[in-house]
Amino acid sequence: MKVMTMVQAINDALHIKLTEDPAVVMYGEDVGVEGGVFRVTQGLQEKHGEERVFDSPLAESAIVGTAVGMCAAGLRPVVEMQFAGFVFPAFNQIVSHVSRMRNRSRGKYFVPLVIRMPYGGNIRAPEHHSESPEALFGHIPGLQVVIPSTPYDAKGLMIAAIEADDPVIFMEPKQVYRAIKQEVPEEKYSIPIGRGKILSSGTDITVVSYGAVVREVQRAMITAKAAGISVELIDLRTIYPIDREIIKESVKKTGRLLVVTESPGSFGAGAEIISIVVEEAFLSLEAPPTRLAGFDTVPPLPKGEHFFFHSPERIFYEIKKLYDY
Repeated sequence: MKVMTMVQAINDALHIKLTEDPAVVMYGEDVGVEGGVFRVTQGLQEKHGEERVFDSPLAESAIVGTAVGMCAAGLRPVVEMQFAGFVFPAFNQIVSHVSRMRNRSRGKYFVPLVIRMPYGGNIRAPEHHSESPEALFGHIPGLQVVIPSTPYDAKGLMIAAIEADDPVIFMEPKQVYRAIKQEVPEEKYSIPIGRGKILSSGTDITVVSYGAVVREVQRAMITAKAAGISVELIDLRTIYPIDREIIKESVKKTGRLLVVTESPGSFGAGAEIISIVVEEAFLSLEAPPTRLAGFDTVPPLPKGEHFFFHSPERIFYEIKKLYDY
């Protein structure tokens, strides 16, 4: 196996599918010549040619709209939104066409489209570069929403996303693009969409998270272990479809739930996870299920972002509070 960053793992997944399937094409703003802002697609145009990997105009609505037509013609496009905060001009296409085409055509047409986007903050970026809008997409019927937290998962989930016959919003936590390295198989493999993963088994409290925040939870768990608190950590990996079973069974065992997300708390993924627990594991609860989410504000500029994003200390405080309830 080769040691890879998340950038390298996603690049490898894209290379494998471009090589294997002539129907796969990839485009977006600066995706071709430059290899994207974060160089995730670097070298792919050189390997696969300008007809397979190419730059688009600075027009997100046009990028996604043309991809719908490509899908109807039998292609499997992978398009990039340069940042998650830039996706909103394309929101009409995503809601009105991408998510509905299979239903609208009664199965005659489907949309095997992957929409990639770097998301999240804590990298000292300006406004519109730090958003976490996963809840918006998770609320739209017809879309799948994937958020890996490790290089290994990123490669396997990207391959699964490209092979899916329904559209996938693939959100890449840019905070961990190059922050961690991991052994990743060089051959093709896939991870089923909709399956969470227990990263650490525990008995006292269940912590559910995804994306870049998983690393902060793992740091908080070091302090929790020293305090004698056994934490079971679940990495969701997919926001929709969500793995209800893994959440339910874990809380039935531990009796406590903390959901840690970077996105704003109101009407977010944390609320949905808590609803699952209340509906399916209520009698097992020993403390109120709790969410530790981002504030309901626009992500601040770099000088103030340390007040906004979660620290291990803040996460441990919530773990301890629930443990002592």
